[in-house]
Order: sequence, then C-alpha cells, then structure tokens
Amino acid sequence: MNNGVSFGKERLSAMTAEIEKVVVGKRQQIVLLLTALLSGGHVLIEDVPGTGKTTLAATLAAVCGLKYKRAQFTPDVMASDITGFNMYNRQKESFEFVEGLAMCNIMLADEINRASPKTQSALLEAMEEGNVTVDGKSYPLPDPFFVVATQNPSGFVGTYPLPEAQLDRFSVRLSLGYPQPSEEVRIISERRGRNPIDDVRRITDAEELSQMIKDCADVYIDDKIYSYIVDLVSQTRNLEEVALGASPRASLIVSKMAQATAYFNGRSYVIPEDIASVFVPVTAHRIVVRREARLADRRAEDLLYGILKRTAVPSV
Repeated sequence: MNNGVSFGKERLSAMTAEIEKVVVGKRQQIVLLLTALLSGGHVLIEDVPGTGKTTLAATLAAVCGLKYKRAQFTPDVMASDITGFNMYNRQKESFEFVEGLAMCNIMLADEINRASPKTQSALLEAMEEGNVTVDGKSYPLPDPFFVVATQNPSGFVGTYPLPEAQLDRFSVRLSLGYPQPSEEVRIISERRGRNPIDDVRRITDAEELSQMIKDCADVYIDDKIYSYIVDLVSQTRNLEEVALGASPRASLIVSKMAQATAYFNGRSYVIPEDIASVFVPVTAHRIVVRREARLADRRAEDLLYGILKRTAVPSV
C-alpha cells in the first residue's frame, strides 16, 4: 500500500503540473478535480462562459490518456444520444447497438442545465450505475468513467437550475472564476496560432488510473474520523439559515474525497485536515439556504466554514 501511495503522489504531482501549463492559475480547482476523479465521483463546474471549463476537461483527458467525448446539452439533445440506441441492420437482419456519448472515460456534459429532464436522467444513471440501459439491456461503461458537467449560472438565457436531487449526484461543485491580469496575459500570449493542449504530455493511462482509484479506496479512516464527518454533516440539518441540510450521501462523499486527498499527499491514512479541506466543496451545493439568509448575504460556504470552526477536531 505504501508503495502505491508513493507512486500515486508522484504521478498526481506530474499530472497537476501538466494541467497547469494549460489551465493557468487554478491549482486549487485542478487538485479538487483530480481528487474527485480518484474518489470515483463526478464534478460540476458552474461559471460564466469563457473561463476555461471545457479546456480543463479536455486537458485532463489528454494528461490521463483517456477516451474523451463532449456533449453539448442543448434542449434538442435526446436521452438516446447519451445512452446509445439499437439500429436495425438490414444485411444481418438484426438490431445492433450504437454507442452513445457516455461510452468513454471522460465525458464533458457542457451546459447541462439547458437539457431536458429526461436527458439529464440518462446521464445521471450513467454516473450512478456505471452503465447505460437501452431497450432493457445494460451496457457497462469503460473504467474509469468520469463526468465533468458544466452549467452557466441561472439567470442566463435558456438556463434552468438543476434540482437538488441532481446536484447531490456530483461530488463537488467548482467555479474557476476570472483569471488575474497577469494570468490572462499569459493565456492570450500562449495561444497565438496554436493550442497548448497539443503540447501536453500523457502522464498515465486508464489501467494505471483505475489502480490508483482502487488504492484510494484502501486508504485507512479511523472511527474517530468517521464520527467527525457525521458530526460536521449533521450540523447542516440544524442551522436556522438552512432549509434543507446535507444528506448521508454527503458524509459518504466527504469520506471518499478525504481518502483521495490523503492519497494525493502521499499518506495511507486520513487525518482531520483532509476532512476540513474537502468538507465545504463537497457540501456547499447540497444544502439549501433560506431566502432570508440569502438576502442577508449569508452564503452556503460561509455557514459551512462556521461549522468547521466551532466543531472539535478529533485527536487520532
């Protein structure tokens, strides 16, 4: 296990550095993206157009050497576009399965909040089950399978907020934000006549990455750490400012993300700092802040940081 952790730390450091060559000044978001991948989860990136959401997903696929597909979730995209469908072959006089967009390792679901609920549900099945169902028959998806979904903030033309049940399926919600002026200068200067993704080195492959994901699942969590996770998450259900607290799925995802964080840092065990580093990104999109609190400029992130500060940290 220790050899696996050391190997993983080395690989992940190289992957992070390679992605940073293209996605400038977003190390924290890159680390969270890789952590979600290692934990077997999926990521939702919410931001205004043009901040690098698509570039981040494409660069990740190039660095990992994985099969990558992009689905533009316009209102006319159907569920069968995602899952695949059966088509009649006249020569063979039988139906053949035609693969959908989900049959890949990394899928970019671009502007997911513009698609119909039926199409979104097809993607959610793939995310949750690791397979797609067509005419009653299940087809397994490649291993690993990782969804990076993007959405523009609600209020933009033709966008609708995702229901809480759908938001809960994503391990973390990220926001890239605008770059600093110096970073923006670097971005435009490095894109004169070429795409920097073309220069990205492949660091790993599907088989190696799958093993790293398995190694993450073996990272040790003490019982006191489990209690710490439940203590943090359960407090979201008792806040006056919160109309809907985080579900037990949040506790599960926090534990998995913490394992991946420990692995990322070359440890075979989880410490409280791992929990603290992922608690807010994992939980913020899972709670619903009351309207009165929002009007008072009380954000979900602020409430969660408050929970972290007042909760006793276990000694392990």
